[in-house]
Amino acid sequence: AVFFYIAQRYESIKRFYLFDINPDLVNCYNAIRGNVELLIDELEIIEKKFLKKDRSARKEFYYRVRKEFNSDRAPAKLIFLNKTCYNGLYRVNRKDEFNVPFGDYKNPKICDAENLLTVSVLLQKAEIICADFEKSDKYIDDKTFVYFDPPYRPLSPTASFTSYSKDNFDEAKQIRLARFCRHIHGKGAKFLLSNSDPKNEDPKDSFFDEHYNGFIIDMVKATRAINCKAACRGQINELLIFNY
Repeated sequence: AVFFYIAQRYESIKRFYLFDINPDLVNCYNAIRGNVELLIDELEIIEKKFLKKDRSARKEFYYRVRKEFNSDRAPAKLIFLNKTCYNGLYRVNRKDEFNVPFGDYKNPKICDAENLLTVSVLLQKAEIICADFEKSDKYIDDKTFVYFDPPYRPLSPTASFTSYSKDNFDEAKQIRLARFCRHIHGKGAKFLLSNSDPKNEDPKDSFFDEHYNGFIIDMVKATRAINCKAACRGQINELLIFNY
């Protein structure tokens, strides 16, 4: 979202480098950038097949596509799953299998052709790289702005969601990211990082205060749409950490 916001509003920026550890997401964005017309055609076919079915048949169709996706990792199927799974969640198990259940929406918009065409144009400015965040180091200098959006540090053991890829983004990786932020700060780059605020659950949890000591840590209100309990959805404190 940050890339699309900046790319649309600051036309003087000619080049972006987008890093993500999730190969499915990178593959999908490359498909949107490289052959969006074919992707739209595939999504329109899937959408027509899905929407004409009743609830029971839709559910069966969803799980069939999910099984196929775990074999072929097709971008059109990933978008379909994102639009029809529970809460639009992306989650994989240790076998790297997408395992989010059916979402049971009445009339989901599976093929948003206008949006895909807009995204494709913006992605022409970007190089999309599937790699760990530390691999971005060679692209960073004192004229670089870097935004980090890692899997958020869990607020509690039972609230853990780090399965954005088959290798969880655990506490050690959170610490490694903090060290990398300090490293690029030393190179003169500007960075912004978003993460959870552990003090929502434990006011004594000083993880970010300790590891980002010397940087600006702002608390902001954000809306959480994903929670197994509807009553727990809504506004919650999150953190923005930056050096400028």
